[in-house]
Amino acid sequence: MAEDYGYKLEPVLATRVASEDIDKTFRSGCIDLISGTLGGKVLAFSDEWFADAANLLTPTPPIRQPGKMVYTGAWYDGWETRRHNQEPFDWVVIRLGVASGTVEGIEVDTAFFSGNHAPAISVEGCFSSDDDEVLSWKGQKGGWEPILSIQECGPSQRFGWKLDSPTSKQYTHVRLNMYPDGGIARFRLFGHAVPVFPQDTEAIFDLAAAQNGAVAISCSDQHFGTNHNLILPGRGKDMGDGWETARSRTKGHVDWAIIRLGAPALIQSFVVDTAYFRGNFPQKAKLDAIEWKGEGEPGADVQGWTEVLEASKCGPDQEHTFGCLVKDKPFTHVKLTIIPDGGVKRLRVLGKRSV
Repeated sequence: MAEDYGYKLEPVLATRVASEDIDKTFRSGCIDLISGTLGGKVLAFSDEWFADAANLLTPTPPIRQPGKMVYTGAWYDGWETRRHNQEPFDWVVIRLGVASGTVEGIEVDTAFFSGNHAPAISVEGCFSSDDDEVLSWKGQKGGWEPILSIQECGPSQRFGWKLDSPTSKQYTHVRLNMYPDGGIARFRLFGHAVPVFPQDTEAIFDLAAAQNGAVAISCSDQHFGTNHNLILPGRGKDMGDGWETARSRTKGHVDWAIIRLGAPALIQSFVVDTAYFRGNFPQKAKLDAIEWKGEGEPGADVQGWTEVLEASKCGPDQEHTFGCLVKDKPFTHVKLTIIPDGGVKRLRVLGKRSV
């Protein structure tokens, strides 16, 4: 297919993931390395006449507003370029929201683009500390190397690909190529952050931060907001970018979320932030931790969880700082339990690496 578009890429083996399986394939073990909320940033693009390239990185699903018209025509929640591109492809260059990362899979969503969708895409990556050098390559080969070979797309659908061999090389930038032009609503780059840890082994920092390699692996419920928001930077912009569960009606109910830390840690303290949750914050929060050496990831009920914060009262729209009950034992995962339900904006696990 590469010859059809006039741009040759070395083949990369990847397996197509069905639309309905994309989230369960990637979300429990990876993060979206280019998410706008994580700090991913569009640096340059070949064209964005109809709709902005920055929309590709919006963390929420695309929306549609039938009948809404703007200067260029119908409004679209995505990236859309002009017709009749004379180059092999349109492109957008994105800097990852983490120091660098390795890649396991890719999603391209063409939701609501039908008749103006991208016929095909490919993804390339590079490792560079110089944005200007990367941008100088524009639509040329430059220092780019293939992450995903040219793949066919279609109208209004989520397309996912899992790399048969996750990249061993880490990347700082990616280029999404769209052949030859058209529209894409969202772009996700699933993988693992490769953080830059402090050289001082006594340094205390947030090991539950996505930028430091943490991953939200599971939760009991995420009806209104996903558990992945717990590990994002900052305090967010509203109630919509936190973790919020459905209202419970059963006596004794609790909800929980499990975070895999970016490295084994000697935990010193926690911050449970209920920013913007004013009438729906949890009444109490407790934390358990485990040093997991088993296969896969620990479940909520496996043996070995150690209480590191007893059930403690929470309040609305504030950061709660708590000390850790066990500071001299290494842990790999933490479990946040909220009693009985509600919303938490961020969880910080402050500690030093167990080296």
